[in-house]
Amino acid sequence: MEPEESLRTAIGAGRPQAVRVVLDAMGGDRGPEVNVEGAVMAARELGTEVILVGVEEELQHRLRQHDTHGLPLSVRHAPDVVEMGESPSIALRRKRHSSIRIGLDLVKRGEADAFVSAGNTGAVMATALVVLGPLPGVERPAIAVVIPTLTGLAVLLDAGANVDSKARHLAQFAIMGNVYARDFLGLPRPRVGLLSIGEEESKGNELTREAFKELEDEASLNFIGNVEGRDVFSGTSDVIVCDGFTGNVALKISESVLDAMFTLLREELGRDLRGKAGSLLLLPAFKRFRRRVDPSEYGGAPLLGVNAVCVISHGRSAAKAIKNALRTAGECVTNKVIQHIREGIALS
Repeated sequence: MEPEESLRTAIGAGRPQAVRVVLDAMGGDRGPEVNVEGAVMAARELGTEVILVGVEEELQHRLRQHDTHGLPLSVRHAPDVVEMGESPSIALRRKRHSSIRIGLDLVKRGEADAFVSAGNTGAVMATALVVLGPLPGVERPAIAVVIPTLTGLAVLLDAGANVDSKARHLAQFAIMGNVYARDFLGLPRPRVGLLSIGEEESKGNELTREAFKELEDEASLNFIGNVEGRDVFSGTSDVIVCDGFTGNVALKISESVLDAMFTLLREELGRDLRGKAGSLLLLPAFKRFRRRVDPSEYGGAPLLGVNAVCVISHGRSAAKAIKNALRTAGECVTNKVIQHIREGIALS
C-alpha cells in the first residue's frame, strides 16, 4: 500500500470532505510555481477549495498555465513576501500584509478552515501565535511530523518549533501527539515514547528525567517509557516525544542518511554491467521503497497547539508535497483534530 493511500485508509475514509484551505502561495524555496501547481492538483484530485494568497499578478499568471476550469480555486492579494531567511520577529512587525499574515487572518475570520505554508517556519509559527492564539492550556506549539516505521506510521514531535523546552511542555506535546495519532492515523490507543539515550527511567538529561515523571503521571496516555534513537523507525512506539532541537536534528540526519544511501547505491549499481542489469530488475522495488520513505508522500506537518489547523511544509517542497500538505490540512479539519486536542489538554 502506498503512503498516501495508507494515510487515507488510516483515518477510515477515501476522499476527505471539501474544506477551504488557505495556501501561502509565495512560501518555500521554489515559490509560486510549485505552490500553484500543488493547489491545482489538490483542487482537481481531492476537491479541496484552495485560496491562494500572494502577489495577485504573479499568481494569476501561474494559474493561466494550468487548466483550472471548474476548479475551486481563488486568489487573495498580499503585496509582502516573507523571505526564507528573514527574522520572524522582523517579518511579524514590518510585513503586516504578507501572504502569511493575510492568510492566517482569513482563517481567524472564518473565511477559511485551515492554513498551509512551505515558507519561513519561524515566521509562520510566530504569526500563527499572534493571529490565531494558542489553545487554552498549551504553552508552546509543536510541529508533528508523520514518519514511516517498520510497522506502519508514527508521529514525532516537536520537530523544530521549540529549541528549548521544559518538562511540562513535553507532556503537552505528548497529549497533542496522542490525539493526532488517534485522529489522523486511526490508532485507538497510541503508544507514547519519550526520546532519550537509554530505556531506563534514570537515563537522559534533566529535561527527559523530569518529563518521564510527568508522562508517567498522565493517565490519559499509554506511556511506554523511554525510547532510543534506534527505536524511532522500529515501530515500537506510535508517538515519539522530544524537544524541538533534538527532533529537528534527528529528522535532518534521517533525511541525509537516506539521500546518501540512495546516492551510494546508484553508484555501486552503475559500476559494471552486472550491477546495471541488476538495477533494472530491482527498479520497481527501489521506486516503491523511495515512495515509502519520501517525506513529500506524507504531506506537511501540523503546528499543533494553535487555535486552528496550520500545516507547515518543507521549504524544498515540490508540487506533490504541496498537494499532500493541503490534503493533510483537510483531514485535520474533517477529523476535528484541534477540537480534540483542546478537550485532551483540558482533561490533563
